[in-house]
Amino acid sequence: MTTLPGTTRAAVLHGPGDLRVERIPLPPLGSRDVLVAVDAVGICGSDMHYFADGRNGQNVLTQPTVLGHEASGVVTAAGADAGVPVGTRVAVEPAVGCGHCATCRSGRYNLCPSGTCFGSPPTHGTISEYLVAPARAAHPLPDEIGTELGCLIEPLAVAVWAVRRADVRFGHRVLVTGAGPIGILVAQVARAAGATEVVVTDVNDDRLATAAALGATTTVNTAATELGLSGMDRLVECSGHPAALWQGIRALGPGARATVVGQAPPAVDGLPLAHLQRWEIDLGTAFRYAHAFPAAIALAASGRVDLAAILTGRFSLDETADAIRAPGLDPRHLKVVVRPTN
Repeated sequence: MTTLPGTTRAAVLHGPGDLRVERIPLPPLGSRDVLVAVDAVGICGSDMHYFADGRNGQNVLTQPTVLGHEASGVVTAAGADAGVPVGTRVAVEPAVGCGHCATCRSGRYNLCPSGTCFGSPPTHGTISEYLVAPARAAHPLPDEIGTELGCLIEPLAVAVWAVRRADVRFGHRVLVTGAGPIGILVAQVARAAGATEVVVTDVNDDRLATAAALGATTTVNTAATELGLSGMDRLVECSGHPAALWQGIRALGPGARATVVGQAPPAVDGLPLAHLQRWEIDLGTAFRYAHAFPAAIALAASGRVDLAAILTGRFSLDETADAIRAPGLDPRHLKVVVRPTN
């Protein structure tokens, strides 16, 4: 690209339900930045919350903001010190921290106190034709991963980090509560990490069928059947429902570990603290990921994780509002993507 664009068309959220596809300025390309022609952006639950309510958890929309943080595309321009060749197909990591603070220097850049994330207001997101991103956030995609599927490396990185935080080991029996995209990816990563039994729960039979097809050894519809488990080694909670966490904790054996991945409410009642203490069950959390994109790319490239199986819908940039509504209107959807330049 000989002439850099100064603007791009993007999906801008102005308020709950008020999403407009409009032209916005692009930031200048720094020496360590790349310009990405965005091929695909996955719709996440956070996008759905911002669209419906103008907020996601404790983060509130205060000004018009481009949504989206799961992106892939092709580098069309690069700063002098970027080190990423033009033409490289990449998955974009949306939050890489400031890179300078003590937290980032320790390797935990996902917890950077001053970090920003694409699509987390007021930081503009990735549902746009073009995106300027730090070169260190642009991860080259191997030939085995199509550019469209590259946008799903981000949720796969969430699953990789969750399994690392849960410390899943060979021979473990793992319970995954919630068969949304993250839960299904967690189940696949847990199997790849050596778990010999992976039980997935949900209240949606279609999603449970997908989980079973992708390697879950057992699925349970907890709206119709008692969980009836005991002695599990690990719980990875991906639903965001406190009741699922409490139920899952009761299914763990002595010395086990529960890890919360699904977005938790600000505060919950009913924590079985005495039960956790009696059996020395560790309760931990996972937030985004750190250094997980390379492992996610390797798992997808090797075929040990099937990304194509969770992609259930495609929409154009002008159809972004429809894409965000789609999973709520049809719960059979797992992951839908917006194709800004297609």
